[in-house]
This record gives sequence, C-alpha cells and structure tokens, in this order.
Amino acid sequence: MNQQRLWSSLQKLATFGASENISEEGITRLSLQKEDLAARKYVIELMKEAGLSVKVDVVGNIIGSLKGVDQTKPIVMTGSHIDTVYQGGRFDGALGVLGAIEAVRSIKESGIKLQNTIEVVSFTDEEGTRFGTGYIGSKAMAGELDETILQLRDDEGVSYEEAFCQAGFQPERYKEAIRNKEAIKAFIEMHIEQGKVLEGNNLAIGIVTSIQGPVWMEVTFEGHADHAGATPMNMRYDSGLAMAEVMLDVEKIATQYGGVGTVGKLRIEPGGVNIIPGISKFSIDLRHIDKTKRIDMVYKVREAIHQVSNKRGVSAKVDVKKSVDPKVCSPKVMEAIEEACHQLDQPTMKLQCGAGHDSLIMANITEMGMIFVRSKDGISHHPKEWTDTEDCAIGTQVLFNTLVNLAQ
Repeated sequence: MNQQRLWSSLQKLATFGASENISEEGITRLSLQKEDLAARKYVIELMKEAGLSVKVDVVGNIIGSLKGVDQTKPIVMTGSHIDTVYQGGRFDGALGVLGAIEAVRSIKESGIKLQNTIEVVSFTDEEGTRFGTGYIGSKAMAGELDETILQLRDDEGVSYEEAFCQAGFQPERYKEAIRNKEAIKAFIEMHIEQGKVLEGNNLAIGIVTSIQGPVWMEVTFEGHADHAGATPMNMRYDSGLAMAEVMLDVEKIATQYGGVGTVGKLRIEPGGVNIIPGISKFSIDLRHIDKTKRIDMVYKVREAIHQVSNKRGVSAKVDVKKSVDPKVCSPKVMEAIEEACHQLDQPTMKLQCGAGHDSLIMANITEMGMIFVRSKDGISHHPKEWTDTEDCAIGTQVLFNTLVNLAQ
C-alpha cells in the first residue's frame, strides 16, 4: 500500500469543514451540510481513482465495489463514516473510509484475484450530531431505519427529510437501501481507538472483542422563569438546579455500575444572567458493555429524574433518541484480523470498544469485526485528535491482509 497517498488523502479530507486554526478549533462536518456534501464528492473521486465502481444509495451511503471472480459469493464489506462532531478531529471515521479505499486500491494494483467482491462503504451520519441520532446509513442498510427519524429537526429547524431532499437523496424510498443478510459475508471496520489502551501497551494495532451500545436521552425540565433578585430561594421552581442535580446523579450511577455516563449538550431558557431558568434541556449518554447493567443504569437515571422533578416542583420529559445494544465481535472475523497481524509480524492485543460505531448496527446482519489503530494520548472528538502516519499505514496494511484472508 502507498503510505504517502493515504496520508495525503486524509489531510485533504480534513480541509472540508476545517476551521482556520484546525489544531485548536478542529473540523465541523455535520451530516448533509455543505461541508459534508463537498467531502462526499471527494470520496467518490478517490473511489473512482482506485478503480472501483461507485454507487450512492437512496440515503446517501457511498459504495465502491471491487468485483470478485465469483459474483455468486457474498461480498466482504469494509468502511466507516466521514461526518464529524462539532470541532472534531481528522481521523475519526475518516481513517476507516480512506484506509479502506487505499487497501482495496492496493489489492487491485497488486493483481490479486479475489473470489468475493469487496465493497467499501462511507456511511451516512454515524455521529448523529446534527439531528440527535446516529448510524443512519448503517441502520438503513440493516433494515432498522424508522421513518419517524425523518421528522427530527436540527437546531435550525430543518428536518432530516428536508436535509436529505436538499442534498438530492430520496428518503421516502429508504427501504431500498436494505441489504440481504445472505449477500454479506462479513463487515470489517478500521477505526482509531479513541482511547489510551494501545498507547499504554506500546502497540499500534488492537483487535476489538466487543462494543458498548449507547443510550441517548434528551431530558427537559420545565419550572418557572422569575426575577433572580426578587424571588426568595424557597419560592423558586428552578429547572437549572434540577438539571445540575441529575448531572451529578448520572456520574454517580455510571460509576456505581462500572459504565460511563455523560451530559454533553445543555440549553437553558430564557438564558439571562438575572433570570431563574424556566426550561432546561440536556442530553444524557449512557454506555455499558453488559446490556443488563445498562438497562439498570437507564432505570436508575430515570428514577433520579423523577425524584428531582418532585423535589423541585418542576415537570420532567424524557425522550430516548438512540438505543443500541452492545455487540460481541465475530470470532471468524477476529481470527482473520489476528492472522493478518501474524502475517505481518505485527504485535497486537484484544480489547473492548467503548465508543459506538456503524459496526454495532452491521453486526445485526453479518459477521462483524473491528481493527483499532493507536490514538495519541487517547484524544478524540477534539481538534487535537491524532494518529501517526506510520500507524495509519500499519492499520491499512492489516486491513489489506484481512480483506484478502476473507475474500480469497
């Protein structure tokens, strides 16, 4: 594989949605906005340059194919996403898409004839940052997309359906994106680790054994906005303090169960320095590798919300925006990745994945596995997210060998 070609493509993709000071303010490339649409065109160009046949399905998944010798055999699929969070980094998702293109391009250039067709996929809206839910492309492919998602709106009031249509896609035909389970042999996703385990063990590559499934909740407390100076403390219905209490409860509950919990998005109305908060809206992200414990975490958080609501005399509304079960990776795919590392004399280790990925959804329709690539200082979803050139190349070479192992 061509290390410089891969690195150049990663740096080029990073320009779409980049701030003027990318190392401090990062990249914002939200799904179906102009930066994302421009980046999509670049990915299509790269796929065509790699000699792949390219199609885009009705929900915007970009699919590049390298035809196998036997068209009757199920395909081997690889890929990730190119949308980002607010002020995100250069490698999250991007390495899995561009590395896959480079790996398949290198297979074609090497003259290797594979029995199975390989597909490289850039999935639509994995992050869910714009509309508050994610995995849209992979859910459509797995037959799990709920049409009610199309009515969700972003912060500007634009609905998902409107955004799709403005981008030239056909969301009303989303069922046409569904893939036959029998037609896919395996799905492999290469991704930066987004944690510190590999770096702490001085390893460039990890083999994922299981993936935590997230639950996203949006909570709204409604009290009463009053004058900050004229309203005594014992006569307040302060939604902001209710939110603050629940934030601490989330931390306590997640710690108690050995999971993780995050409150990452907050909005207070009216939002004046001298006004008691009337409405407070915030997100909760709960994750655990054990489904039963995650269910218990969600129950405890809901219980805490109810108790705080009663205590402070504010109403509470809870909307579940996303709920994905944890998944165990396929032993067959893990073996193929492990064999690839052995072929390359590349030391590795097995580890769990704490972040959510399209692999969580693809596991519902095929054998699934993930290759982790070392992250510097474990930083991700941040402008300083970084993975060294050499590590990107090593991960892509492991992916190359894994694809050959599965498709030959």
